[in-house]
Amino acid sequence: MNTSRRHFLKSASLASAASALAPVLSSSSAMAAAAGGKAAQEYCFFTKHLQGLSYAEIADIAASLDGMTGIEAPIRPKGQVEPERVEEDLPKYVEELKKRKLGLTIMTSGINEVSKEQNTEKVLRTAKALGVPHYRMNYNKYDLSKPIWPQLQEWKAKFKDLIALSSEIGIQPLYQNHSGKDYLGAPVWDVFTLMQDYPAKDWAFAFDFFHATVEGSLSWPLELNLVRDRIGAVYFKNFKWGEKRAEGCPLGEGVVGKEHVAMLKKIGFTGPISLHVEYLKGNMEQPGYKEEAIAATKRDFAVLREWWG
Repeated sequence: MNTSRRHFLKSASLASAASALAPVLSSSSAMAAAAGGKAAQEYCFFTKHLQGLSYAEIADIAASLDGMTGIEAPIRPKGQVEPERVEEDLPKYVEELKKRKLGLTIMTSGINEVSKEQNTEKVLRTAKALGVPHYRMNYNKYDLSKPIWPQLQEWKAKFKDLIALSSEIGIQPLYQNHSGKDYLGAPVWDVFTLMQDYPAKDWAFAFDFFHATVEGSLSWPLELNLVRDRIGAVYFKNFKWGEKRAEGCPLGEGVVGKEHVAMLKKIGFTGPISLHVEYLKGNMEQPGYKEEAIAATKRDFAVLREWWG
């Protein structure tokens, strides 16, 4: 996709407006490299469970976690920044992070195609101008009343335009594997086949150990090894097997454990690790929820760092 004059002028305008807001060095790895030292592990956490707090409050919570280098934030419909207001509100969010020497490591988006409805170009150009290196794509679902292979080919064509635009802008799309009977990416192999047309820097996985282990059970190491050279980020959250389905739980209490970290180390993964605290019930309007959410985040992050060693 060639850069038009309109694209160039828009990018230049955004970059100029955001230059003072771009994170100083969003990753601890970059900081260490600049200092000539050993790269530190890059940690972030998904802030969905803190919905309802101000940008400053979320940044304060992140800064209170020793070793946390950034956040993964929902910049999507009904998220912490609405796509229609991304040019006005995302710079404010990033500024609060920058004040605390943190970065927006991953932007969780509602984007899975290039379209006016998804505000694709506006969201991605604004994020890039603010120094965001990765965005998580929105998921896709199969229609199980139709053949699978033709649906894959339809998505392949839509993703081609999105990946070309992302490459032009300079922001990496990540696709998260989910578990479930109709999710694209549940078996991992399907998305992996679509990715073969691109270098990993242009499209990679946000590899989710919860969902990979639910779907793969004993075979999750196989899926991990399949995509080992295409992992842009890793997601850590945990679950226990319920009577009929997997049920979310604190990081140290379920199926996902140290062996998952050991496998990551074995394949030489060095990218960002995102902690997801998604087992909590309630919201910020309920008494005591904020304290519970902060405590759960600190507890799970301590477990993750202990696992990583």
